[in-house]
Amino acid sequence: MNPEIEMILRLLLATALGAGIGYQRERAKKPAGLRTHILIALGAALFTVASVFGFGNGVDPSRVAAGVVAGIGFIGAGVIFRTADRVAGLTTAASIWVTASVGLAAGAGMYLVAFLVAVVAAVVLMLPKVRG
Repeated sequence: MNPEIEMILRLLLATALGAGIGYQRERAKKPAGLRTHILIALGAALFTVASVFGFGNGVDPSRVAAGVVAGIGFIGAGVIFRTADRVAGLTTAASIWVTASVGLAAGAGMYLVAFLVAVVAAVVLMLPKVRG
């Protein structure tokens, strides 16, 4: 397959999977919704694709993955807030983290793994909250 076509397919898969997770967050009226999750998955996938295809054989693509993981923590932290009696946004922060991993997997060509994790994440996000 043409490398550019493969790159585009990886980016489109990341976009679709990020949309699937983000759609649930949007429907739940959470602070990070459809567009945010799409952009996170797409950005993570592009960083991965660029590191795999763009820098040649002498570069370790896992360094880019490590940078994405570290950087995504800042975005996730931005949706967590605390009031006097509770902490909110933890699940959305976790969904951002998982969405970045889905984008990384799609960008690395791990199509089935990316799809499976996105489906599992969407299902988990639909589970009802358990109040203690």
